[in-house]
Amino acid sequence: MSQNNLSGSIPPQISNMHILSYLNVSRNLLNQAIPRSIGWMKSLTVIDFSFNDFSGKLPESGQFAVFNASSFAGNPKLCGSLLNNPCNFTAITRTPRKAPGDFKLFFALGLLICSIIFATAAIIKAKSFKKNGSSSWKMTAFQKLDFTVSDILECVKDGNVIGRGGAGIVYHGKMVNGMEIAVKKLLGLGTSNHDHGFRAEIQTLGNIRHRNIVRLLAFCTNKETNLLVYEYMRNGSLGEALHGKKGAFLGWNLRYKIATEAAKGLCYLHHDCSPLIVHRDVKSNNILLNSSFEAHVADFGLAKFLVGGGASECMSAIAGSYGYIAPEYAYTLKVDEKSDVYSFGVVLLELITGRKPVGEFGEGIDIVHWTKLVTNCRIAEVTNIVDPRLTTVPRDEAMHLLFIAMLCVQENSIERPTMREVVQMLSEFPRQSPEYHQTSSSFLIHNQQKNILKKVITQK
Repeated sequence: MSQNNLSGSIPPQISNMHILSYLNVSRNLLNQAIPRSIGWMKSLTVIDFSFNDFSGKLPESGQFAVFNASSFAGNPKLCGSLLNNPCNFTAITRTPRKAPGDFKLFFALGLLICSIIFATAAIIKAKSFKKNGSSSWKMTAFQKLDFTVSDILECVKDGNVIGRGGAGIVYHGKMVNGMEIAVKKLLGLGTSNHDHGFRAEIQTLGNIRHRNIVRLLAFCTNKETNLLVYEYMRNGSLGEALHGKKGAFLGWNLRYKIATEAAKGLCYLHHDCSPLIVHRDVKSNNILLNSSFEAHVADFGLAKFLVGGGASECMSAIAGSYGYIAPEYAYTLKVDEKSDVYSFGVVLLELITGRKPVGEFGEGIDIVHWTKLVTNCRIAEVTNIVDPRLTTVPRDEAMHLLFIAMLCVQENSIERPTMREVVQMLSEFPRQSPEYHQTSSSFLIHNQQKNILKKVITQK
């Protein structure tokens, strides 16, 4: 809706659109204050309100805490801490010859009193949170643990926050025995006795054991809060590593290894769990790396409880993250394992190009469409999209990885491979074979794969 000469204010009722993930109203004539209710649209991940005539204080709660300041550029009457433009609502009229020293003194005293009140309230809240741990908290451990609920609650404080998202807040903790853990405080789950199968699902997830899946160590709950305790991944998420300062250190061999390991984790969820588990939110930020940069799939199986299902009226029913959502979801609102396959294909394109799924290619274009445009749907043109930070990239390996990615992101979900087939293609490729390097001009793809590739190209 950008550049349409829209005028007036944004109605607060826009927050009733529970599956809206992208909102661009930039370069219009919209004015007045931005509705605070937009902050509670958990599905909304990308907005652009720039170059309008909005005024007043920019809300800071809910999703506004994760939006970029650039999304509100070009609104000189807009103020707030996010914009580094503090709001000044002091009265215009003033008494002449009023002693400025007295005013500053009272103002300083007022600030001091407010600070003491807020600090006291925070300390009381933290103490009550920990005191309730010994009496009202219940912990379900999925393996033998050398720490207690009290040890876990000790980690849940602002100074230990290592991540925030629509699903919850993540804290880092170190136990007395030296073990490091990650504690996720879930958001969007009510206190109703009807948990819609949530506890049963937690029990299932706690019993999963696979080398490439983040292990759930314990589940803690009381009447108000749910905490998930995971093994700690020292190198954070693939998204942070790939798109941050560490991106240059992720060499080609390491990226290929991460792709294979993440595929094995998803394959286990799809084919070796009973019943099968659909991740629903596959993305680079949900692939975590341990101290050896070994990939582990995280945050699987819980999305359906954190959105819809009666868990919370303010949570959206959307499944997935913007840029990773399979195209059929727009008209079916249903997800299955092939939806995960599409999202994994987007992750493969991230590994090849080093680019984020959206935001770098122009309005309405994501990494899938950009890749097809730049390569003209020919995997031989992979060198046009390879991450420029990579010094040496075997061309045939890059072509093979692009081939698999394009299979995964096919428009027709039926024609996408299964994750078991993806693992097989990634694992069986003769990466270290001498014959492979001597035939760099060939695709080294089986005839059946060539036929599938032709189908992908003709569908463009």
